[in-house]
Amino acid sequence: MTSAGATAVAAIAGALSLAAVAGLLHNRRHGVVRDTDHPEDLDTSRLGLSDSAPTIVHFTAVWCGPCAAVRRVIDQVCAELPTVGHTEIDMDADPQTARALSVLSLPTTFIFDADGRQRYRASGVPKADDLRSALDPLLA
Repeated sequence: MTSAGATAVAAIAGALSLAAVAGLLHNRRHGVVRDTDHPEDLDTSRLGLSDSAPTIVHFTAVWCGPCAAVRRVIDQVCAELPTVGHTEIDMDADPQTARALSVLSLPTTFIFDADGRQRYRASGVPKADDLRSALDPLLA
């Protein structure tokens, strides 16, 4: 193999390794419900939050395929925890609210406590067990 061929092979191997690491990092965070530092000055009046229980806020769009899976997961969790509120916001119809919450990709799901504070956030399709685990302490 010539030195140019070896260099090309090394460059391709390096690019594939970099892509694999980026993919692993993306998949580790995708769909994971995590604690958030919520902005204190966020106006939540437009979100339709419950004032007596936590609320799941789900950002969606007509063109978002995975959003249907999120809707099914949230419907399942809300059926099991009937006091939990659920609001779905179309990102295309309300881009200002999406910007205020720094929603950069769909689907994005938030959990707000009964006081209107953002407590958790998930990008991608969250697992029902993760949502329940995030909601349980807020329901106590």
